[in-house]
Amino acid sequence: MSAELGLKKWHEVIEGGNSPDALAAMIHEDAVFHSPVVHTPQVGRPIVVAYLSAAGQTLGNASFEYVRELVDGENAMIEFQTTMDGIHVNGIDLIRFDENGNIVDFKVMVRPLKAVNKVWEQMAAQLERQKAS
Repeated sequence: MSAELGLKKWHEVIEGGNSPDALAAMIHEDAVFHSPVVHTPQVGRPIVVAYLSAAGQTLGNASFEYVRELVDGENAMIEFQTTMDGIHVNGIDLIRFDENGNIVDFKVMVRPLKAVNKVWEQMAAQLERQKAS
Protein backbone atom coordinates (compact mmCIF):
# COMPACT_ATOMS: atom_id res chain seq x y z
CA MET A 1 0.00 0.00 0.00
CA SER A 2 2.96 2.34 0.24
CA ALA A 3 2.71 3.15 -3.48
CA GLU A 4 -0.88 4.33 -3.10
CA LEU A 5 0.15 6.71 -0.31
CA GLY A 6 3.22 7.79 -2.26
CA LEU A 7 1.25 8.45 -5.45
CA LYS A 8 -1.22 10.57 -3.51
CA LYS A 9 1.69 12.67 -2.20
CA TRP A 10 3.30 12.77 -5.67
CA HIS A 11 0.16 14.09 -7.35
CA GLU A 12 -0.25 16.72 -4.62
CA VAL A 13 3.33 17.92 -5.19
CA ILE A 14 2.89 18.01 -8.98
CA GLU A 15 -0.46 19.79 -8.81
CA GLY A 16 1.00 22.22 -6.23
CA GLY A 17 3.67 23.43 -8.65
CA ASN A 18 6.45 20.84 -8.14
CA SER A 19 8.41 22.99 -5.67
CA PRO A 20 11.84 21.70 -4.57
CA ASP A 21 10.83 21.93 -0.89
CA ALA A 22 7.69 19.86 -1.45
CA LEU A 23 9.71 17.33 -3.45
CA ALA A 24 12.40 17.10 -0.77
CA ALA A 25 9.74 16.35 1.84
CA MET A 26 8.79 13.14 0.01
CA ILE A 27 12.22 11.96 -1.14
CA HIS A 28 14.08 9.43 1.01
CA GLU A 29 17.53 10.60 2.12
CA ASP A 30 19.24 7.81 0.10
CA ALA A 31 16.91 7.91 -2.90
CA VAL A 32 18.18 7.00 -6.36
CA PHE A 33 17.20 8.65 -9.65
CA HIS A 34 17.66 6.90 -13.01
CA SER A 35 17.61 9.35 -15.90
CA PRO A 36 16.76 8.38 -19.48
CA VAL A 37 19.89 10.25 -20.63
CA VAL A 38 22.44 9.94 -17.79
CA HIS A 39 23.99 6.49 -17.57
CA THR A 40 24.89 6.46 -13.89
CA PRO A 41 22.29 6.45 -11.11
CA GLN A 42 22.06 9.75 -9.21
CA VAL A 43 22.12 9.03 -5.47
CA GLY A 44 20.90 11.13 -2.54
CA ARG A 45 18.04 13.49 -1.81
CA PRO A 46 19.67 16.73 -3.08
CA ILE A 47 20.52 15.36 -6.54
CA VAL A 48 17.19 13.52 -6.88
CA VAL A 49 15.33 16.73 -5.99
CA ALA A 50 17.44 18.65 -8.53
CA TYR A 51 16.62 16.19 -11.32
CA LEU A 52 12.92 15.91 -10.49
CA SER A 53 12.62 19.68 -10.17
CA ALA A 54 14.35 20.17 -13.54
CA ALA A 55 12.11 17.52 -15.09
CA GLY A 56 9.05 19.33 -13.77
CA GLN A 57 10.24 22.57 -15.36
CA THR A 58 11.16 20.81 -18.61
CA LEU A 59 8.25 18.42 -19.12
CA GLY A 60 5.58 20.15 -17.06
CA ASN A 61 4.08 22.38 -19.73
CA ALA A 62 0.37 22.84 -20.48
CA SER A 63 0.24 19.66 -22.59
CA PHE A 64 1.65 17.38 -19.86
CA GLU A 65 -0.70 14.69 -18.60
CA TYR A 66 -0.54 11.37 -16.85
CA VAL A 67 -2.52 8.83 -18.87
CA ARG A 68 -2.20 5.56 -16.94
CA GLU A 69 -1.15 4.28 -13.50
CA LEU A 70 -0.25 0.78 -12.38
CA VAL A 71 0.29 0.07 -8.67
CA ASP A 72 1.71 -3.05 -7.04
CA GLY A 73 2.66 -2.88 -3.36
CA GLU A 74 5.58 -0.47 -3.04
CA ASN A 75 5.88 0.08 -6.82
CA ALA A 76 4.04 2.37 -9.19
CA MET A 77 4.31 3.00 -12.91
CA ILE A 78 2.80 6.21 -14.28
CA GLU A 79 2.65 6.75 -18.03
CA PHE A 80 2.81 10.35 -19.22
CA GLN A 81 2.70 12.31 -22.44
CA THR A 82 3.51 15.85 -23.40
CA THR A 83 4.68 17.92 -26.35
CA MET A 84 8.00 19.79 -26.34
CA ASP A 85 8.78 22.14 -29.23
CA GLY A 86 6.36 20.22 -31.45
CA ILE A 87 7.80 16.81 -30.50
CA HIS A 88 5.45 14.27 -28.92
CA VAL A 89 7.01 12.78 -25.78
CA ASN A 90 5.72 9.54 -24.27
CA GLY A 91 7.27 8.08 -21.15
CA ILE A 92 6.90 6.37 -17.83
CA ASP A 93 7.91 7.12 -14.27
CA LEU A 94 8.71 3.88 -12.45
CA ILE A 95 8.72 4.68 -8.74
CA ARG A 96 9.42 2.61 -5.61
CA PHE A 97 8.20 4.00 -2.30
CA ASP A 98 9.11 3.19 1.30
CA GLU A 99 6.55 2.29 3.98
CA ASN A 100 5.89 6.02 4.59
CA GLY A 101 5.11 6.73 0.95
CA ASN A 102 8.46 8.45 0.32
CA ILE A 103 10.33 7.93 -2.93
CA VAL A 104 13.29 5.54 -2.69
CA ASP A 105 13.87 4.88 -6.39
CA PHE A 106 12.68 6.87 -9.42
CA LYS A 107 13.32 5.75 -13.01
CA VAL A 108 12.23 7.69 -16.08
CA MET A 109 11.98 6.15 -19.53
CA VAL A 110 11.14 8.24 -22.61
CA ARG A 111 10.33 7.48 -26.23
CA PRO A 112 10.75 7.99 -29.21
CA LEU A 113 14.41 8.80 -29.82
CA LYS A 114 13.82 12.40 -30.93
CA ALA A 115 11.86 12.92 -27.69
CA VAL A 116 14.81 11.55 -25.67
CA ASN A 117 17.09 14.02 -27.46
CA LYS A 118 14.71 16.94 -26.78
CA VAL A 119 14.38 15.99 -23.10
CA TRP A 120 18.19 15.72 -22.81
CA GLU A 121 18.66 19.15 -24.42
CA GLN A 122 16.13 20.91 -22.21
CA MET A 123 17.00 19.05 -18.99
CA ALA A 124 20.70 19.91 -19.41
CA ALA A 125 19.81 23.59 -19.84
CA GLN A 126 17.49 23.51 -16.80
CA LEU A 127 20.10 21.81 -14.59
CA GLU A 128 22.67 24.42 -15.64
CA ARG A 129 20.23 27.22 -14.68
CA GLN A 130 19.72 25.56 -11.28
CA LYS A 131 23.48 25.41 -10.68
CA ALA A 132 23.85 29.08 -11.61
CA SER A 133 21.18 30.23 -9.14
